[in-house]
Amino acid sequence: MDETKRPPQNPPILQFGTSRFLQAHADLFIAEALREGRALGRVTVVQTTSNPASRSRIDALREHRRYPVRIRGLQQGKSIDETREGDAIAEALDANVDWAVVRERFARDARVVISNTGDTGYARFAEDGADLLGPGARVPRGFVAKLVVLLKARFDAGAAPLTLYPCELLTRNGDTLRALVMELAREWKASPDFVDYLGRGCVWVNSLVDRIVSEPIQPVGAIAEPYALWAIERQDAMVLPCEHEAMIVTDDLDHYLRLKLLLLNLGHTYLAERWLADSRPADENTLHAMNDPALRGELEALWRDEVVLVFDALGQGAAARAYLDTLRERFCNPFLDHRLADIARNHEEKKARRFAPVIELARELGLDLAQPRLHAALASRVAT
Repeated sequence: MDETKRPPQNPPILQFGTSRFLQAHADLFIAEALREGRALGRVTVVQTTSNPASRSRIDALREHRRYPVRIRGLQQGKSIDETREGDAIAEALDANVDWAVVRERFARDARVVISNTGDTGYARFAEDGADLLGPGARVPRGFVAKLVVLLKARFDAGAAPLTLYPCELLTRNGDTLRALVMELAREWKASPDFVDYLGRGCVWVNSLVDRIVSEPIQPVGAIAEPYALWAIERQDAMVLPCEHEAMIVTDDLDHYLRLKLLLLNLGHTYLAERWLADSRPADENTLHAMNDPALRGELEALWRDEVVLVFDALGQGAAARAYLDTLRERFCNPFLDHRLADIARNHEEKKARRFAPVIELARELGLDLAQPRLHAALASRVAT
């Protein structure tokens, strides 16, 4: 990435969201890549909500421009407790106050957009209408509406299409966000040329992010586990924000989605199932569960006999076993209080999304697997 050795004066990466997750994930990757000349440039962070916690982070970033990320956990059998510095953020803006600057950065300087707007980030609001595309309009409330307005400003300025990396935890998040933006643009009677710019000009990247960021550091910073992944689906003409060892550009994103859903997420939900069904201690966390020989044995048997054999049939057994090696360390992190009570939220919905696909995949592959633990969990209705 020769072009990255002398970043432009204004940051080419525009990020929507100030979460501790982004601080310890994408922003930290970019900071570390910048030191090796492997990043596109620095980051402009935009707060999109009126949340006081987000506002305090913006204020802290404006004052310090750097923050600590403490990495704590197990990695390849060793205990890790170290602090790294995040210093990739060059500018911190509040969309509700600095909207004119946000529009300028988006239309003129940005080449890559990153977002992580939370569980309700893609919500629509009735007050966001086509009048927002007019001159002097107020700031849109919803993130999707903000994107339509900002992309229209960029289109009107004649600027090249962007690469967008939504990091929300949705399957095929790039496709999802593109569809929502295009749908709203059509509802607002935008021109066919602009709609085409959205759909065929801009690059909307599907990706998977994975890192447990357990606690904030005040006023800005975070505590995170050693494990980190940003799996990015390869697309023509996409521009990467940086190159980093935790980033994987792949033609098979579904492989990484499957590992996470059917091993990590499934494992979490099975521990929550046992916690609920057996009335285990209220404060039990994943480390407590993994230190219980009987419960650990049940989880290991579930992975070995009911799930990994499905990966074997897919020709991905070695990858699944290697992933499980890292997963055991993550579940046994002595610094992380990942409570089963928190994992058990929306439990029935999670069981359906995490257990049923393994059973269905085994059936499709013609495997003769009893999968008794998965079937029993799906049949049960434990109180949450």
